[in-house]
Amino acid sequence: MNILAIDTSADETSVAITNGFRVLSSTIASQIRSHNVWGGIVPSIAKLAHVERIDGVVENTLRIAKSKKRIADTNDINAVAVTYGPGLSIALEVGIRKAKEFATKWKLPLIAVNHMKGHLYSPFVQNSKGNPPRTVLFPFLSLLISGGHTQIVLAKDNGVYEILGETVDDAAGEALDKAAKMLGLGYPGGPIIEQLAREAGNSDTYHFPRPMMREESANMSFSGLKTHMFYFLKGEKGVRVDISSDLRKLASSFQEAVFDSVLHKFEKGVIRSGVKVWAVGGGVSANKRLRRRLRALAKTHHAQVYFPPYPYLCGDNAAMIGVAAHLMASRGDYVSDIDALDRVPRARLGQELSV
Repeated sequence: MNILAIDTSADETSVAITNGFRVLSSTIASQIRSHNVWGGIVPSIAKLAHVERIDGVVENTLRIAKSKKRIADTNDINAVAVTYGPGLSIALEVGIRKAKEFATKWKLPLIAVNHMKGHLYSPFVQNSKGNPPRTVLFPFLSLLISGGHTQIVLAKDNGVYEILGETVDDAAGEALDKAAKMLGLGYPGGPIIEQLAREAGNSDTYHFPRPMMREESANMSFSGLKTHMFYFLKGEKGVRVDISSDLRKLASSFQEAVFDSVLHKFEKGVIRSGVKVWAVGGGVSANKRLRRRLRALAKTHHAQVYFPPYPYLCGDNAAMIGVAAHLMASRGDYVSDIDALDRVPRARLGQELSV
């Protein structure tokens, strides 16, 4: 079926039309410039931008699909899908309201998708021609790593998930962004940290702490690492640093600490599950250093690791929501009461919405 999918979970207004795992058209309106000056996402600004842009983004997505003759008109849309959470409350409600409007107007079923389920399936998304030709084979082990979440999830079957480990406080991506802010860099800071670390040869000069490494669980923590960085830069850890001259080494050392923590815990999930197919999603999955290290780990465990095949699929996007909705539709998982659908800003993967 052709699904019109909407995602307004944070600072990207995104709409896509999907068919199975294929993306027929996709539009993303970024708000990065609006939030850059504030050093992070401002919810009220995000909501206003979504309200101003959502209609235009929908129209553009439909126009692209029609111009490429992938659909004739809106009569070729068979269902509407929307992110209901997790995310920013006032941002989520913009997409939900629009999805309800279309589902009611076009008399179509509505599918409410957990945003993290979208990231979970993002490595399997294909372009309009069906490339890359990947097939979802259960079970697979997923590493979800973004600015808001860091989770190790065992996807046992379509709609059956077990969280093997997750951060107990801040997410890995959020930690990288905060480190960038402490170093006087821009927002979002993750890509800047990656570039500086690459220029430093991905060195680990300062060897910052790796929290919770001795614990048996696969849970992670990054709050203490951020605090250590803060006091380290102030010279309160017994080491005097010149940020301007040591910027690259500092960025690289922090990134290595984050990735060491993530990979150590992910390997615990690998050993515990015994699964040989891995899927990595979320904004930080775009990081080339992380990808290189995960490929090396996969080689050690004789496993196959998949990443989102196109850059836009790493961030927030509606294409992955449409693909997740396709899998939900195959189980008949539709919203039974459209009027009752509401935002769930702290929605948990595996705890399905019931409305």
